[in-house]
Amino acid sequence: MIEQPYLNKILSALDKQIGAHKGVPIHIVVCGGSALIFLGLTTRATTDIDILGQLDANATRVMSLEQLPDWFEAAAEKVKRDFNLPGNWVNTGPASQVSSGLPEGLAKRLIYKKYGKFLSVSYISRVDQIFLKLYASIDRGGYHVDDLMNLNPTETELKRAAEWVLTQDVSREFRLLLIRFLKHIGFTHVAETI
Repeated sequence: MIEQPYLNKILSALDKQIGAHKGVPIHIVVCGGSALIFLGLTTRATTDIDILGQLDANATRVMSLEQLPDWFEAAAEKVKRDFNLPGNWVNTGPASQVSSGLPEGLAKRLIYKKYGKFLSVSYISRVDQIFLKLYASIDRGGYHVDDLMNLNPTETELKRAAEWVLTQDVSREFRLLLIRFLKHIGFTHVAETI
């Protein structure tokens, strides 16, 4: 399990291994449980680090990163062995979200951390976690709902998140699921406005 400060130790080791495997500097954008842990927004541990994408050279746009470079994969494999991590401990599972669309202004709200010479990580902000966790809560439920509620969203934040979520799935069925979910978690007023 990955928790703070173990997260920093693992990513510092990954930076060193990227150098050992002849990699080049890379700036990844991370979401999910590891971002929540880094920002101190949860006490739960996670089993993986979810890479949303790669930040462009100007640090203004998140670009798609569906496939990690071979040297990154080799470096991650070495860290996996050294720290006894699960097989897919660092992955691009949420990468398709970049193509589907990200919340407006996400890149401006990223929180930056440099782990050494090769690895830079920008973690998505609390606000953007609310957007993505709302979507995941409706789509997959489970711990995503707990994560969302632990973020203590305001009505305004949840309304903005709901409006964004509806751009991800425009079906009537999804809208009804969203309304039902918002009522279930005690945000009836927000549900009535969408």
